[in-house]
Amino acid sequence: MTRPSTVVVLHGDQTGEELLLEALRVLEAPQLAEQVQLEHVDLSLEARRSSQNEVVHDAARRMRASGFGLKAATVTPEGADDVGSPNAILRAEVGGDVIVRTGRRIPGVAPLAGVHAPITVARMAVDDAYGAREWRENEGRAEVAYRTTLITRERCRRVAEYSFGHAEAVGATVFGGPKYTVSPVYEGMLKEEMDAASRRHPAVPYEPQLIDATLALVLTRDDPLVIPALNRDGDLLSDLVLALYGTLAGSESLMIGFDAEGAQNLVMAEAPHGTAPRLQGRHVANPMAMILAVAALLEEMPDPGARRLGAAVRGATMRAVGQGVRTADLGGTALTEEFTDAVLERLAGAAGS
Repeated sequence: MTRPSTVVVLHGDQTGEELLLEALRVLEAPQLAEQVQLEHVDLSLEARRSSQNEVVHDAARRMRASGFGLKAATVTPEGADDVGSPNAILRAEVGGDVIVRTGRRIPGVAPLAGVHAPITVARMAVDDAYGAREWRENEGRAEVAYRTTLITRERCRRVAEYSFGHAEAVGATVFGGPKYTVSPVYEGMLKEEMDAASRRHPAVPYEPQLIDATLALVLTRDDPLVIPALNRDGDLLSDLVLALYGTLAGSESLMIGFDAEGAQNLVMAEAPHGTAPRLQGRHVANPMAMILAVAALLEEMPDPGARRLGAAVRGATMRAVGQGVRTADLGGTALTEEFTDAVLERLAGAAGS
């Protein structure tokens, strides 16, 4: 029997934690339990504050060792003297340089703008506008705000190479890009790496576009696309893309980690949405994205049995929605736990058939 893969479970805050618990119900189902071994780390705001972020460093060490993580949404406090974002620490310590989010057709849910084929946004996970140094000078009407940002050649290369490799695997076109005409030195670096990756993958269709054209044209395309993006561009674009298919909760978010040579060595799966404090305790939030995060994590594992189970979880989730089990964000009345129950029922039925 293949040795189970270790998944580091990163607990979080508010509705994010509630949805993680629903995902764990699926991950701990009898069909899946033999494929994984779970290690739990508390990344709640309380735990981060009391440990001065040591729990976050511990989570990063564990994920580097295992190669797999499943994370709940967490609160990032606003104060400059507070513990800050755990995501920033995790990405820096595990080499998490690419975030991948794929909008897909949800059965029975009419997409906006007529899009039907999958659209993947492969975004730079660090640098660019996030983490920039900011300051102001002067006062009153003469006040000026400044910001310095940076990107690196290596991270641009990883975004571009991942995009072309993924497009090659799924039969998609690499589409879009940064505003390289206005910013040939800064944003042009990603475009240069996209062009270089295209030469390494000559069989992959390649249609570079400026980011503003990308935002417009993505609404008119109906073929599978992979869009490489800078950090902030990709953050905005991925929310737009997921919303086109009906809900931000309709797809998982993957952080891809790399070793010093640029080889992929880690995947952390989570939902693309936040902690939704207004939904906490109401049992109406959609657990679909967190359940699909479980599916995606299994699909990334080396064991073929785990990958088959990942596909089974994804299929059971989509069948549940397609057969009318929907939470309020998709126009339904199912409670959070009822949706998970429906997925588990269909997963059990698939295993027994």
